Amino acid sequence: MLSKDCILIDPGDEAEKICYFIDSNKFNPIAIINTHAHLDHIGAVQEIKNKYNIPFYLHYLEKPILESYPMSCRLFGITVKPIPTVDNWIQEGGELNIGTFKFSIIETPGHTPGGCCLLIEKLLFVGDTLFHGSVGRTDLPGGDWDMLEESLLYLMENVKSDVTVYSGHGIETNLRIEKEKNPFLISLKSNLN
Repeated sequence: MLSKDCILIDPGDEAEKICYFIDSNKFNPIAIINTHAHLDHIGAVQEIKNKYNIPFYLHYLEKPILESYPMSCRLFGITVKPIPTVDNWIQEGGELNIGTFKFSIIETPGHTPGGCCLLIEKLLFVGDTLFHGSVGRTDLPGGDWDMLEESLLYLMENVKSDVTVYSGHGIETNLRIEKEKNPFLISLKSNLN
């Protein structure tokens, strides 16, 4: 029998819809993990966390961004919600086991200081590090273009090309396609030669 356990990644908004989907499908949420702490990725965390009494995981270098959540909401005209309470601070890359889920945490700073990608089997959750045909922005507080380039190079050199990439925005893609067609990754590779 297949398990109904699930882990939520970057629940950014619309907690009610997310909870309805979980309940309608009789899923059993066991944790929330975030790739980073920008407001559009954490807006539904606390409500979901409270409803299901589950832990929240976030990289410790995201703490300043998390703490600026109310100010960011006001700046963008978004209703201010409580800052999510982190139960488990991710200290470094490596393996993270939650229930039967085995993630590889890949630290990918650049879009934010503590940005991470989450690899599980052949699925790579990249947050806002990489997109179909583009890469994450670095003009927000904590962003660093040089670090983002290093993170992207690390992904290209160390993650198998056949993984499916799920970004925080836009359509899913494949690392092989991005290596071959993403102008930012092509430029990075050509600068190495």
